Amino acid sequence: MKIFNNIVSAFVIAVIFLLIVPLPTFLLDFMFITNLTLSFIILLMTMYIKSPLEISIYPSLLLVTTLFRLALNVSSTRKILTNNGYAGEVVKTFGEFVIQGNVVVGLVIFLIIVLVQFLVITKGSERVAEVSARFTLDAMPGKQMAIDADLSSGLIDEETARKRRSDIQREADFFGSMDGASKFVKGDAVMSLVVTFINLIGGIIIGFINNVGTFQEIMNIYSTATVGDGLMSQIPALLISVATGMIVTRSASEANLNDDVIGQLSAQPIVLIMAAIAMSMLCFIGFPIPQVLTMSALLLLIAFVLMRGQQRAEEAAALEVPETQSEVTSEADYYKNIDNVYNLLNVDQISMEFGYSLIPLADEKSGGSFVDRVVMFRKQFAIEMGLVIPPVRLKDSGQLNPNQYSISIKGEKVASGEVLVDHYLALAPDGESDSIEGIDTVEPAFGIAAKWISEDRKVKAEVAGYTLIDPTSVIITHLSEVIKAHAHELLNRKEVENILANLKKTNESLINDVIPALISVGTLQKVLCNLLRESVPIRDIETILETLADYGPTVKDLDMLTEYVRQSLSRTITHRFAEAGQLKVISLDAEIENQIMASVKKLDNASYLSMDPEIIQKIMVATNTEVSKVRDLVAVPIVITSAIVRIYFKKLVDQFCPDIVVLSFNEIDQNIKVQALANISIS
Repeated sequence: MKIFNNIVSAFVIAVIFLLIVPLPTFLLDFMFITNLTLSFIILLMTMYIKSPLEISIYPSLLLVTTLFRLALNVSSTRKILTNNGYAGEVVKTFGEFVIQGNVVVGLVIFLIIVLVQFLVITKGSERVAEVSARFTLDAMPGKQMAIDADLSSGLIDEETARKRRSDIQREADFFGSMDGASKFVKGDAVMSLVVTFINLIGGIIIGFINNVGTFQEIMNIYSTATVGDGLMSQIPALLISVATGMIVTRSASEANLNDDVIGQLSAQPIVLIMAAIAMSMLCFIGFPIPQVLTMSALLLLIAFVLMRGQQRAEEAAALEVPETQSEVTSEADYYKNIDNVYNLLNVDQISMEFGYSLIPLADEKSGGSFVDRVVMFRKQFAIEMGLVIPPVRLKDSGQLNPNQYSISIKGEKVASGEVLVDHYLALAPDGESDSIEGIDTVEPAFGIAAKWISEDRKVKAEVAGYTLIDPTSVIITHLSEVIKAHAHELLNRKEVENILANLKKTNESLINDVIPALISVGTLQKVLCNLLRESVPIRDIETILETLADYGPTVKDLDMLTEYVRQSLSRTITHRFAEAGQLKVISLDAEIENQIMASVKKLDNASYLSMDPEIIQKIMVATNTEVSKVRDLVAVPIVITSAIVRIYFKKLVDQFCPDIVVLSFNEIDQNIKVQALANISIS
């Protein structure tokens, strides 16, 4: 059976020979039918696969099928020009079926199919592949860090981590391959127009030279052959183009092409059955019956064998796994009402769950002040950041420990902690050893080592210089830090409309001039989210709108649009990070800035950074080294760059050092003194 593992290699070699060796018409008919069958199978396969890795050989498959079509084009053109316009029954049948005695109609239909494939499907697939490649490369460092974090926390083992890293690399390789492979289909469409022109004009000339018949007869013969040959090339190309559009988000393969084609294309027997039925239908429009039925029977036989094999595997698996009896509970009756199921789809923007020991902190009837503290934090956050946080849903949970709480954003838990109701959280003064007895813990918001001390040790701890925090304040502080970190996720379009409605009370003309004439609400939301992601207040919405009005009509890159807004908010940004009129920063070497700008790739409405991984590693090592030097001097490390480099360097360091602030010189107020504490350099 090992000989079948090389069938793909043999097929590619045979295709190359098709460009040279003339084929008899009956074999050429069979090759045309094979080409159409492969196109059906590939298209249906892209509809049925569940995992991208199931058809990761697609870029190479795209090249092989394109080469096969071109080889058949050459063979059919040779027959048309040397055999008085006869290139087999398939070409003749297709041409007569489409033309129906009208040459102009046939050529127009052929031209429409080519243009649909070239301008609509192929162009769209090419664009999707290009954008997917860009975003996949941008996301690679973050995905790698997520795997390392899961491995460090024990959620996955080394083997699983290795497999996930491999999948990420293969996915990136696939997108890079698809970005170039989509050009094959585009070039094939152009080539089909050239071949059509050669067949029609060359055939007419040869027809006159060989005295095939009158002008009308020559036109009928060669136009029928030309249209039939063109359609037999473009119909499979159209199917492949549609399949390309469906598969552009799949990842690349790690096995060799032969193994992947045999394994992946045989994984869905139902596809072979549907392809066999579709091929057999071609007999009704005049296709040669022996070749069509041979192909259909072959597909049905292969599908039957594969289905029997899968059935045996399922039966063997069923013997190993004992059947379990499902229980019908009261919940089943409740959810028979479909309206009750829809109620499960509602997601709270912010929610908190408490263990039963912490319920008195949130229950106002029991004297808890947690709700009032949340209200005051909402007021303070609105003043500082310009965003009104949504209501916080509070509920108890029997799944949590009695002293535990959890914080969820949009239905997903993002943080949790534990507090002792009858204790105080004590933070030791800097530089002094612990002198108070208590329960060792970690402050949940900032990860600082601390202790829980009882009420009777409170006075002693205060005298010793400890900072004491009550349980409610601990939870509120943790909640506030979580909200600050996820503020950009909480700003939806409804909240943007509320902000605009509030501004409209005082400056209605600005709203009317800008929204939606110059920018849409969606664009404004994305810019505001970009600002909040880097903790830039959006309270000065008038300045933001005026800046967007100036640059929005011409600048379509949202990242660059955000940079212009940041520069207009320079006073706000500077005062947020400066202390006593001074800003202590880390400068970025000019050589690194030049390398970053040389690695920026521009697209129509966006740009991305494509840099060598070794250079990225050197930059990150140098950044971590310099940041470590100034950790004791500044609360938040700030790196200052030129305006054009800031966004790309920020995206780079966010993958490795998310707590670093990156500012540009254009965002610094002129009245602020800048002190460079270190310089990031890789030389």
